[in-house]
Amino acid sequence: MNTDQETAPIAAPRNGAAANMFRSFGSLFGAGGADTTRPVTPQSGDGYVEFGMQDPERNGRTLGTFAGVFSPVALSMFSALVFIRVGFIVGNAGLYVTLLQFLIAYAILLFTVASVCAISTNGAVEGGGVYFMISRTLGLEFGGSIGTLFFFANVVGCAMAISGCTEGIMDNFGPGGHFVHGDAVLRDGKWWRFLISSVINTCMLLVCLVGAALFAKTSVLILGTVTVCLFATYISFLAVGANDEMIPVPEANTLLPNTTTHLPYTGLSSQTLSENLASHYGKDYTSNGKEVDFSTTFGVLFSGVTGIMAGANMSGELRNPSKSIPWGTLSAVCFTFISYVILSFLMSCTTPAETMRNNYLFLLPVNMWPPFTAIGILTATFSTGLSNLIGSSRILEALSKDQVFGSLLNFVLRGTWKGNPICAVVVSWVLVECILLIGSFNIIAQINSVLFMLSYLATNLACLGIELTGAPNFRPLFKYFTWHTCLVGLLGTLIMMFVINPIYASSCIILCLILVIALHLFSPATQAAQWGSISQALMFHQVRKYLLMLDPRKDHVKFWRPQILLLVSSPRSCCPLVDFVNDLKKSGLYIIGHVKIGDCNAGEDSVENQQWWSFLDHMRVKAFTEVTISRSIREGVQHLIRLSGIGAMKPNTIILGFYDNEAPKDFFENSSSPYKTDGFNEGDIQNFPIRRDGEPKHFQVQEYVQILCDTLRMKKNLCLCRNFQRLDKNFITISKHMKYIDVWPINVFNPTSGDPFDMVSLFMMQLAVIMLAKWKHLRVRIFLCETNEERTVGTFDTQAPQMDVFSKLKLEQSLKELRINADIIEIQEWSRDTEFTRHARILKQFTAQADEAWLDDGTEIAEDKLNRSLLYMQRANQIIRDRSDQTALSFIYLAAPPKPMLPDFHDRSASYVELLTELTAELPPTILVHGVSTVTSTTL
Repeated sequence: MNTDQETAPIAAPRNGAAANMFRSFGSLFGAGGADTTRPVTPQSGDGYVEFGMQDPERNGRTLGTFAGVFSPVALSMFSALVFIRVGFIVGNAGLYVTLLQFLIAYAILLFTVASVCAISTNGAVEGGGVYFMISRTLGLEFGGSIGTLFFFANVVGCAMAISGCTEGIMDNFGPGGHFVHGDAVLRDGKWWRFLISSVINTCMLLVCLVGAALFAKTSVLILGTVTVCLFATYISFLAVGANDEMIPVPEANTLLPNTTTHLPYTGLSSQTLSENLASHYGKDYTSNGKEVDFSTTFGVLFSGVTGIMAGANMSGELRNPSKSIPWGTLSAVCFTFISYVILSFLMSCTTPAETMRNNYLFLLPVNMWPPFTAIGILTATFSTGLSNLIGSSRILEALSKDQVFGSLLNFVLRGTWKGNPICAVVVSWVLVECILLIGSFNIIAQINSVLFMLSYLATNLACLGIELTGAPNFRPLFKYFTWHTCLVGLLGTLIMMFVINPIYASSCIILCLILVIALHLFSPATQAAQWGSISQALMFHQVRKYLLMLDPRKDHVKFWRPQILLLVSSPRSCCPLVDFVNDLKKSGLYIIGHVKIGDCNAGEDSVENQQWWSFLDHMRVKAFTEVTISRSIREGVQHLIRLSGIGAMKPNTIILGFYDNEAPKDFFENSSSPYKTDGFNEGDIQNFPIRRDGEPKHFQVQEYVQILCDTLRMKKNLCLCRNFQRLDKNFITISKHMKYIDVWPINVFNPTSGDPFDMVSLFMMQLAVIMLAKWKHLRVRIFLCETNEERTVGTFDTQAPQMDVFSKLKLEQSLKELRINADIIEIQEWSRDTEFTRHARILKQFTAQADEAWLDDGTEIAEDKLNRSLLYMQRANQIIRDRSDQTALSFIYLAAPPKPMLPDFHDRSASYVELLTELTAELPPTILVHGVSTVTSTTL
């Protein structure tokens, strides 16, 4: 086995070149928005720079603030609420509570608008609206999950608008309808309403398939129509007097007695106003008599004002998005708020609560020219439903383009014709049909409110997070926000979600968390890298803070854990060891280090860093990588040992591969290897090349031993790993043959019976116990090797017979105090085999004699001593092998290497490695250990 086979820090030749990857997003829609993006192509000579600052006219950006932002936002916020459900809210909640609810809803909206404006003016916003902003700010997991829920919010919003449109049609043209004289053209009933809703939904489907862009351009005209109808309603409240026969009881209302056919209307009246100030909660005749309360009315109210994102979705069409989105959205919010307050006040002054609770479309007969209200209802609801259907299909298209769910949504991309996502529209249409089966407008409205609130919560969370991180690149042009506004908006949406409906809110949050976890586990990592994730910025912020608080002066042995620097030559040849050390680290720091010989090349280094991170992903290990470039392997290792880690998180244990002459094994190419992959091959070029059989090593054994000396001189624990190409973790886990983790706490170079109690032996036992926690079915065996050598004065009695008993009892007591459960196996060869003992003494003299004595011995005598030492090592190896048949892993005491300043260090280092080679030959996966620090504690 050689150092390449394991992890000796050998330089590898450079190869590969960086391949730039670009991603472009296609034309996407958001809720209530049209095609929002255009290809960005730099124009030469037009006075604009490349970074998105192009001529608006050339880039198709033709919309101003009014047409591009104000109109779609105002139209979306009017929706079905303005003509159908404001009376329901005022009649049940009363004027005071209604105004309070509007204040709460618009406060949430204003704070969310501030977050939207901050995010949208910090960079180019493409299609997808909330989905785009959250995914590019919070990252793939949160963005994808919230985007999915936002898709469902648009679907539910479309169903709500269709339900409102159906209600308007039935009250106008159904049984007892205002425009029906005689037999009704339409029949009423749950399934008849579902049929009409399906027809409306199908009409919207056809419009989406053939004329969605045309509809987007007519939003100004539609808003003008709705505004005219609304002003006609204001005038009618002021002009129409009292009439108790003007407002009929709808056919759908079965809560009132059959004798009641009409509802009262008082016109302007101070008495009516005073009666409508307080709440008069009743029952909802469209929901089978369900009791109405604060949460019901607020859920319906908020569902009608959820269109604040429509302007941000139009950023691709705006001449000046950074100016138009904030001012257009804020002005639309103010306009709709004033409109709703005026409408609520006029209703309270003119219409009794009983009338508003029992006929939600009483504005139709009150209007001086009833078709105004009918036109307003149909245009507001149909346009809102259509914009939501368009928005949901474009969000689904955005999710599929971003490969958020992998190949699951590929059919959406394949089903696109001339830029129109046909499949996405059809999927959205089918889901709207499913929601329409609920039937009740008010129930659908509550679901819609909770889903949109969750989207707004995520938007505030995104802005709050990026503000708290203090990221230098967060420089929005919109300045009227702070982290306080984000926090208030976030808490407001969270609280009101549960006020509306705790079950719906909990279900949405749980579904969102499930999606977050699923996307984190299964989503492609490349997307997250391209978008960036605020979680990375937040973690950096917190980790830096806690690293500063982590004081190395307060370290205590009770809380010691291995912090490992694993030095590797090529990842191809050390996969089992990399995987093993990941278990050995015991939640500590784990760094994989590599030394390259040569000069710095920024381009190649960047590419190679990406390859190392890909290697960590492939191995699924929790580690960092450090690659250094130096003039020699030894110098590079010194850099890694001194500079790896940060603060108190610095390596305390250095692990290397073993230096021998066997050819390394390529675990990426081996068909039987669990680590096999083609991901690191680029044509004929292999990333992480390894030394092939017959090729010379990159450094000599003397430099390898110098690295060991440097490690110990820098007060780091040292481990040398051999035979790990044989390690099969899966086999160890399932095998009944593998039973033990062995610890050999005897310094074979200088054997004494006191070895089990020194620092090195205790460090070995600690590592063995750590691995026992991973392989729970194994047992630890500690081999107590008794010798005839005298102990250090004051440690044990020098009489051998007493020492044997005393050592075992002492070891048992020590293990008990250390809470280590292990079997003690006594080995007698060192004390009974006379020739073996004599060879051990020769080795001790051979390795410990003074420099002059080594030189004075002469070549022949030195060679004879080396040969006798090798025979001793072979015998020691045989002793270990005879007891390793059922051993999964062995820990063996590593003697300190010879010091580099010795005159014959060249010969000594070669002999040292040769002796270790004989000692570990044909053993199971083995770790030679030399500890320099206390790692165990018997105190509380």
